[in-house]
Amino acid sequence: MINPLRGMKDLTFDESERFVHIVTTAISVAKKYGYNYIETPILEETALFKRSVGDSSDIVSKEMYQFEDKGGNDVCMRPEGTAGVVRAFVSAKLDRQPVKQKFYYYGPMFRYERPQKGRLRQFHQFGVESFGLDSVYEDANMIMMVADILDACGI
Repeated sequence: MINPLRGMKDLTFDESERFVHIVTTAISVAKKYGYNYIETPILEETALFKRSVGDSSDIVSKEMYQFEDKGGNDVCMRPEGTAGVVRAFVSAKLDRQPVKQKFYYYGPMFRYERPQKGRLRQFHQFGVESFGLDSVYEDANMIMMVADILDACGI
């Protein structure tokens, strides 16, 4: 029998129902706050995370699933969501528009770390990013949104 790799697991039955409930609830609340969905690739150039998180961080130095692809590119499986969203924002030249942009995302992230209780090498992250709003009120708005998501999930 072939089992999942160490630090990774299947979501089935009650767990998968809880997962879908949490994600759909978070999406619903994020949309009410004016966020739009963005999806970024699971594979990114390693340089993206070295630049955003820092060469000496544990994520970059120890925890990334990093490899050279068949084309000789240094790539990794995304360890977090923010860097990819920022890259997508700049790649689409949205930084040159005067309009504020607010995105939500979710998906699997990967970190090669020694699995401990409650931590996995593949995990799911839901996040939001806001561009063009340099205000403490936007920070407060995000905190209120998280509180609404937790409240709607009964947490």
